[in-house]
Amino acid sequence: MITTDASIHSYPEGDSSIGRMALTAREFGFDSLVAIDGKEDEIFDVRILRGVVLASERIQDIIGQIRKERQGNAIILVNAGDYSFNRSLLHVKGLHIIRHIHKTHKKSFDHIMARMAAERSIAIDIDLHPVIYLRGSPRQKVLQRYCDLVRLQSRFEFPMTLSSNAFSILEQRTARDMEMICSLFGMEGGQVKEALATIGKICSPRRPVQVVE
Repeated sequence: MITTDASIHSYPEGDSSIGRMALTAREFGFDSLVAIDGKEDEIFDVRILRGVVLASERIQDIIGQIRKERQGNAIILVNAGDYSFNRSLLHVKGLHIIRHIHKTHKKSFDHIMARMAAERSIAIDIDLHPVIYLRGSPRQKVLQRYCDLVRLQSRFEFPMTLSSNAFSILEQRTARDMEMICSLFGMEGGQVKEALATIGKICSPRRPVQVVE
């Protein structure tokens, strides 16, 4: 089973080289990494996948950017928005992952969209960075939002991914750490392992992986 951290940021956007982050990932139990704005490679037996975050509030802009990126080998991630934007995203061909749902209104992703995500095999990303680094009320809101997503996933079985969203080796986490963090919002071990394997399933039909923000 391929185990993947679905979002890391290496130098120059982050503080650590992709080589150092790949070595850390191997030591932490990962087979692959999605490097945002990185290059596809294999370092220290860790496969580096190029991730592209697309940012726009207009669906037509997202569609145009995806069409361009589909010519290369990229995983496309899109940041979530309001209800109508997210629902429209689920109809976009070539989209692999919707992320940052925790930053949107609690009703921006419901049971209808959960079913659509399952039918279209579009993954919802769980970014663990805010769980680790936020404090107080903001952290509690993120935990509650992730708890809601886990309940929806248990019912509708849409794919999920897990991201450290690390900008340095100090922010990377082991696969075991991720499992323990996910337990805070009710995600069980089997769900965690399945989420860590989602990128590998996305890549099975073809080499590229895409992520839209």
